[in-house]
Amino acid sequence: MFIWLAELSHHFGPLNVFRYITFRAAGASATALAIVFFFGPAIIASLRLKQGKGQPIRSDGPQSHLAKKGTPTMGGLMILAGTVVSTVLWANPRSAYVWIVLFVTLGFGAIGFYDDYLKVTKQNHQGFSGRRRLALEAGIAILAAYFMMCASASGPVTSLGDFFHSFAAPFLASAPATKLAAPFIHGWIVDLSWLFLPFAGVVIVGSGNAVNLTDGLDGLAIVPVMIAAGTFAIIAYLAGNEIFAHYLGINYVPGAGELTVMCGAVIGAGLGFLWFNAPPAQIFMGDTGSLALGGMLGAIAVAVKHEIVLAVVGGLFVMEALSVIVQVASFKMTGKRVFKMAPIHHHFEQLGWSEPQVVVRFWIVAFVLALIGLTTLKVR
Repeated sequence: MFIWLAELSHHFGPLNVFRYITFRAAGASATALAIVFFFGPAIIASLRLKQGKGQPIRSDGPQSHLAKKGTPTMGGLMILAGTVVSTVLWANPRSAYVWIVLFVTLGFGAIGFYDDYLKVTKQNHQGFSGRRRLALEAGIAILAAYFMMCASASGPVTSLGDFFHSFAAPFLASAPATKLAAPFIHGWIVDLSWLFLPFAGVVIVGSGNAVNLTDGLDGLAIVPVMIAAGTFAIIAYLAGNEIFAHYLGINYVPGAGELTVMCGAVIGAGLGFLWFNAPPAQIFMGDTGSLALGGMLGAIAVAVKHEIVLAVVGGLFVMEALSVIVQVASFKMTGKRVFKMAPIHHHFEQLGWSEPQVVVRFWIVAFVLALIGLTTLKVR
């Protein structure tokens, strides 16, 4: 919205700065931080009053977690408020990718909110039916993937006619969005065609649930999410710039550069939330935030054509998800557990690591993986 101020730059030159994505990304970050920081206490007080006993704590988990009983959840509402409002204010509304990623973020956030609501009201960990939840997530993800095909096949949408024509575009022309590139091999591209829809669905749903599984300790999930968002802010900016994209040998995605603004908003909102989520947490992110943020990262990775790089940058989330899969599979097939407890951050707690040790060390791992992910831009 603020980008329109640049149209007045011929009257007042300094307003031209609103044309620059980097400036608007910084503005979005500052705005999101301010929203979460200043409205956070009121939101926390309201959630504590409405939830009473707060998020239920697992009785079979580390005993140190029992002290967290009564802490309210659904803190993701704070993050979503800061992210969405800041993105709408600072991003270019002409970019279809901004609206598509917001659609995924809010859709996954709504599913997470309902799950949190059931857990709080019933005071157990069952929440929303797993199969129904995955079905809804898959529906949102595949629909978003189709919208991305439409956006990439039709080009920029500048009129209402272009908007309606874009829905038929994938049937009329090849959609660049369906092309999958290898991060370490220059020129290696596979056109997935319509297989792109289930592939993108798996990436987005997998990312959402992987972040959801990571959110088990104070501050554990939000910092790696911010690190991943910062990494993809750089990737989105480069992928949306034709000169940089061609120089680096990555897919050029017109309009994707605006996702840099959204990533900036997530970083700002995340910093504001961390103020209240730092140990001992005043509020938990809940599925409302973790599912939304994970889905958002997956959708951004699909939009900028760096799906494989997401597995590197978000390697911490992948590790958490795999630990659960391995634990469940091993127990069902052999009756034995590979880890003392899953997800894997609880395994390290059971080994004697304190909660702050687990959190900070996992942050370091996330930062190193982000650096490795960024090297893929130049290696190829």
